[in-house]
Amino acid sequence: MKIKLNFIFMSVIIVITLFSCTNQKDTEMKFTCAKAEVKIINLDPGHFHAALVQKTMYEQISPVVYVYAPDGPEVEDYLSRINDYNTRSENPTAWDLRVYKGNDYLEKMLAEKPGNVLVTAGNNRKKMDYVKTAIAAGINVLADKPLCINKDDLEKLLKVMATADSNHTLLYDIMTERFEITTILQRELMQIPAIFGTLQTGTPEEPAVTKESVHHFFKYVSGNPLKRPAWFMDVTQQGEGIVDVTTHLVDLIQWECFPEQIINYKTDIELVGAKRWPTIMTPAQFSTATQLPSYPDYLQKYVDNGGNLQIYANGEINYKIKNIHARVSVLWNFQAPEGAGDTHYSIMRGSQANVTIRQGKEQNYVPELYIEASPAGNINNLAVALETEFPGLQAKYPGIGLEKSGSSWHVVIPKTYRTGHEAHFGQVTEKFLQYLMDGKMPDWEAPNMLAKYYTTTTALEIALQNK
Repeated sequence: MKIKLNFIFMSVIIVITLFSCTNQKDTEMKFTCAKAEVKIINLDPGHFHAALVQKTMYEQISPVVYVYAPDGPEVEDYLSRINDYNTRSENPTAWDLRVYKGNDYLEKMLAEKPGNVLVTAGNNRKKMDYVKTAIAAGINVLADKPLCINKDDLEKLLKVMATADSNHTLLYDIMTERFEITTILQRELMQIPAIFGTLQTGTPEEPAVTKESVHHFFKYVSGNPLKRPAWFMDVTQQGEGIVDVTTHLVDLIQWECFPEQIINYKTDIELVGAKRWPTIMTPAQFSTATQLPSYPDYLQKYVDNGGNLQIYANGEINYKIKNIHARVSVLWNFQAPEGAGDTHYSIMRGSQANVTIRQGKEQNYVPELYIEASPAGNINNLAVALETEFPGLQAKYPGIGLEKSGSSWHVVIPKTYRTGHEAHFGQVTEKFLQYLMDGKMPDWEAPNMLAKYYTTTTALEIALQNK
């Protein structure tokens, strides 16, 4: 009897070992941390973000990547970028692309279903249909933002989430800005009451939280001029600015102000107001950005009397989240000043201190973080709090420091933490891989994704009504 029990015990141990890995306890998970067990399908890669996911290699991801796309310049641009990564002199990648090009690319992908994770970054009008198809087929999805560019997409997202729940697949959108160091430290400082105090309620005129983002149609990616597809200028395909880049800003407000808390879109979000306005792009600028000689027919509806495109890429949202007043705004210019790039501004107002990210000319267009006493705070009390509490943050992020400048403190951040926007795609992918290994995302991720897209798509409806 003892021998039989020992045999049973050893059998159980073997089974547990076969179906577990570091920090993994659920024996029914589909992923086991095995090398190359994640097999990527890259579907219709029409945006350069599709390639950035593959700028680095991952132990859990197979080097064989299956690509399904319509034939054309967009998939060729993607293939060219992957070839550049594979042939670069420093840390070359080793992706082995298996490419299918044809108008039936989606049907072909479903029929073959060679992978277990679908990556989609491209035309946003198609994105939710791609996501819906993949999730229904039991394929996990890593999707570029935005998932939703209108209320129809939001309805699809609700249904897709229900399907993902029932067939145990994961849907995760690429929120790169959570990995930017000044944003991370801003969030950390907000969680230290002695320094920050409590988040203020704010007003519509002076919100407790403000985030602003400036982007550019023409820029360089991985050292090369970025060629935009013409549909990027069509808001019915790309989405207006108020539902595109603001996705990041709304996500950061949720992630920073209410870390690991569930946001209920029905009860926690209240839209106060929203507006939109166009960026004017000349024919010459359009040609520079797209490398096309003229506007395609579907853009003619945006052409004004002067022959310029009016692109509704700019927007502002004023809303309340858990009774806190917040404002996000996005601005698109054609090209950044010399030495500059996309920029970010953010202020979090606490009862003791305001914590602010600035990225202007004074900062050499590099995001920098500042701490200053709030109007209701006391600079002497803040100085004492920083002296006693900041060392704890330094222990967590070795090398950071403080420089006093007038009535504020500049958080000095070593270059090692400034990994850059392109590297953040790899960090997001690593996070998604961990979720796959865990067999689930944190309880707050899915509802907060829904709250984020409810905020942006509802704001668009309000802005359209306020012409």
